[in-house]
Amino acid sequence: MTLSEVRTAAGVLRGRREAGVAVFRGIPFAEAPVGELRFAAPRPVRGWNGVRAAVSYGPPPPQPEVFGRDELSGGAAGDDWLTVNVWSPDPDPDAKLPVMVWVHGGAYTIGKSSSPELDGRRLARDGGVVVVTFNYRVGVEGFAQIEGAPSNRGLLDQIAALEWVHDNIQVFGGDPGRVTVFGESAGAGSIAALLAMPRAAGLFRRAIAQSVPGTFFSTELAADIATACAGELGLRPTVAELATVDPALLVVAGDAVAATMTERAPRWGQVAHRSILFAPVVDGDVLPVIPWRAVADGADRDIDLLVGHTRDEQRLFTALGSLLGEVTQEQAAAALRVFAPGSDGERRYRDAFPDAGPDELYELVHSDWLFRMPSLHLAQAQTAGGGRVHVYELTWPAPGMGGVLGACHGLDVPLVFGNLDSGQTAMLIGESPSPEAETLSAEMRTAWTTFAAHGDPGWPAYDTEKRLTQIFDAHSVVTAYPEETSRLIWQDHTFPVVPLIGR
Repeated sequence: MTLSEVRTAAGVLRGRREAGVAVFRGIPFAEAPVGELRFAAPRPVRGWNGVRAAVSYGPPPPQPEVFGRDELSGGAAGDDWLTVNVWSPDPDPDAKLPVMVWVHGGAYTIGKSSSPELDGRRLARDGGVVVVTFNYRVGVEGFAQIEGAPSNRGLLDQIAALEWVHDNIQVFGGDPGRVTVFGESAGAGSIAALLAMPRAAGLFRRAIAQSVPGTFFSTELAADIATACAGELGLRPTVAELATVDPALLVVAGDAVAATMTERAPRWGQVAHRSILFAPVVDGDVLPVIPWRAVADGADRDIDLLVGHTRDEQRLFTALGSLLGEVTQEQAAAALRVFAPGSDGERRYRDAFPDAGPDELYELVHSDWLFRMPSLHLAQAQTAGGGRVHVYELTWPAPGMGGVLGACHGLDVPLVFGNLDSGQTAMLIGESPSPEAETLSAEMRTAWTTFAAHGDPGWPAYDTEKRLTQIFDAHSVVTAYPEETSRLIWQDHTFPVVPLIGR
């Protein structure tokens, strides 16, 4: 293992070479958002003298422990939450390689760039791209609507990370004019938000959005949720009252509210039924309008876009809720009433899927409402705005957990990064990745890196006539969009800003 040094705008970094790739971890892109900077927009990082070691991940932002993720993080302790990591196959300023910047998911509540499944070595080495991952504030720190603080601090962190990439990536061998943002779940929702944010203009040339959630909050709803979180501590959601509170206590407060969200459905509506506590806020400033409108109005016609989802988005959540094969007729009917579009949504689902039992109906409407149809909606908005978009669906069934998960939410992440035996991926891929998994992973990595390099993943662009879609499976094909029945049910739905219902 050899050392590697680069000089960034803030100072010299010393990373190391791992498996033929130069790796730099834990690079600060903004000052630690604590003390007087708590709940503030990110501030540019101060420079340093000498050589700074960049061999360990920075600490993750405050968040709940989920699935034992803290044991797997590999990050340091501390409050320098805002750091980036870089993998480069050729850290030569003249290399001008495509750059891929990952925005992690996690319901805007959890997630960290130190997760083993997000190691960028294989993607960088095999794809000939510079890979960047980073942390941003989540939960109360990043997305709660707090009086005296800017909205969407997590999104502002993402902008700061992209500005750091723009200013520094050339010394790592990257081309600042060929930056692709890519992300899954809340990461894809963040990318949709970035497409609508004037502050993000010029910071990326291409975008890949994997399983876009359709939840964007109104300021009224976000403020009401923040009031509930602060109220758990006997406080009001203001900077003056929360700035000195231990971040861990705010995490606990958020958990307490999340545990009682179904009781709050009369005020918070659909998101309460899914325990969605945080999301980007359409505040008219940081995020001026809901992404669908900005994209359909042509704001991103010059951005190459790749959008898709998995076939069985809901299956993982059903399994985690111990409901696989156990959904009752009453539960299916309730899900259809809450989430299907329009006053006759339940009837339309039952008519469209006459042979579906309660398990299938429950999963279909949850998958469609939260991920599948918002992803398609974003793609269709791009075509309406005069832009180019490529669409995919992952249908390969995950072999983990006895094969019950299908093509579930999150399955695309290890396949895209090529880390098939790291971190939590064994639950999805199995303890020993099969040749079929390796082949599919290579196929998806090639499509993603080719898109980052040239704007074309290898299949035709989507349009409203043929609706051509890449299907990723053991035998991948290009065909008409396969979820046509759901598309027709949702074709007139606009995925509006999520409002506060009760007053």
